[in-house]
Amino acid sequence: MSKVSYYTAEGLKKLRDELKQLKDIERPRASQAIAEARDKGDLSENAEYDAAKEAQGLLEMKISKLEETLAGARLIDESQLDTSKVLVLSTVKIKNQTNGMEMTYTLVADGEADLASGKISVNSPIGKGLLGKSVGEVAEVQVPNGVMKFDVLEISR
Repeated sequence: MSKVSYYTAEGLKKLRDELKQLKDIERPRASQAIAEARDKGDLSENAEYDAAKEAQGLLEMKISKLEETLAGARLIDESQLDTSKVLVLSTVKIKNQTNGMEMTYTLVADGEADLASGKISVNSPIGKGLLGKSVGEVAEVQVPNGVMKFDVLEISR
């Protein structure tokens, strides 16, 4: 049974597009590379053939993993989400109690996480610490050298 993951429409489209790219472009390219290497003669001593077969195996594994992810992917209906506490797709403004720094993050599924654009995984340490919290609560996040505390300042969608 595949693991259920929740995605935004944008994240789901990105996964589907990547799978289409791998199947429609990369797979035929890998087959062509194998055919070209096979045409070069003795397969028992053909490193190019071995490399092409290995690359094809890795590609098929990646396709299989993406298909499994998509099988367990569910689209999140943002209109049905509770805005009183932190959930997947919540945009949360937090303040680090240690240094006073304020940050804003959107909690997303693992496959959509992108720290540069302010999207963190709900399975990251900070994401796990924030889930279920309401404005005014303190989120405690376990880090390698102890515990960090964050004040939850705002929650939005």
